[in-house]
Amino acid sequence: MSVSVKIGKGNAYKSAARKRRAIRVRKRVVGTEVRPRLVVTRSNRHMVAQVIDDAKGHTLASASTLDVSIKGAEGDKTELAKKVGSLVAERAKAAGIEAVVFDRAGNRYAGRIAALADAAREAGLDF
Repeated sequence: MSVSVKIGKGNAYKSAARKRRAIRVRKRVVGTEVRPRLVVTRSNRHMVAQVIDDAKGHTLASASTLDVSIKGAEGDKTELAKKVGSLVAERAKAAGIEAVVFDRAGNRYAGRIAALADAAREAGLDF
């Protein structure tokens, strides 16, 4: 299966590279009922993590930097990503989820993405 990504000018090279990575990751990563998908969405200001069952198309647990428990918290963006990771892991464990597959959505596994994943692992989520 061949997928092309249109490349424009300026920062379009970065976004095109991210889209290519996202397509490459999503070819292999599929969430099931036994092992749902933990998808991470990152913007310049916020992070959102969702545990999704792709078979049913339902979100089973989610956490974000916009949640009431995290929104006014102190620290830099990496610290907030750690809090989001531990919160989504707690909510997933409460929903009866022990193991997930990690979908980084084309983002590089470094910085805030890695911090969120490490915090979720430390909170007891297996992936």
